[in-house]
Amino acid sequence: MAVSTIILFLQNYPLYIRSVPTENELKFHYMVHTSLDVVDEKISAMGKALVDQRELYLGLLYPTEDYKVYGYVTNSKVKFVMVVDSSNTALRDNEIRSMFRKLHNSYTDVMCNPFYNPGDRIQSRAFDGMVTSMMIQVC
Repeated sequence: MAVSTIILFLQNYPLYIRSVPTENELKFHYMVHTSLDVVDEKISAMGKALVDQRELYLGLLYPTEDYKVYGYVTNSKVKFVMVVDSSNTALRDNEIRSMFRKLHNSYTDVMCNPFYNPGDRIQSRAFDGMVTSMMIQVC
């Protein structure tokens, strides 16, 4: 798999976690939580004047030998973090950006559900199915 982990955060509280393979899940969580500091640094470095015009895609946050961690933040400060296998050279920045947009659109659909309480963990089958198909499709 090219995409190993996808986690959504609201104020550093995980709303959704999906990791494949599960035996490395703890290592992925460590990488993701380490990269949250980088997300906060990038957001604060952009300054208050650029908040309205800012790019939602944050780019590469935390590269390691085997994996790369990418970030994305919504206007409502929900952070999307994705761990990608470094050996997949076919996956370019444009593809990562488009995957984040697709995630953001599906997240918006979850938020529009009148039965979803904002701040609760995401347990939508449609959202989970989209994430699963996205993780498989990239391979």
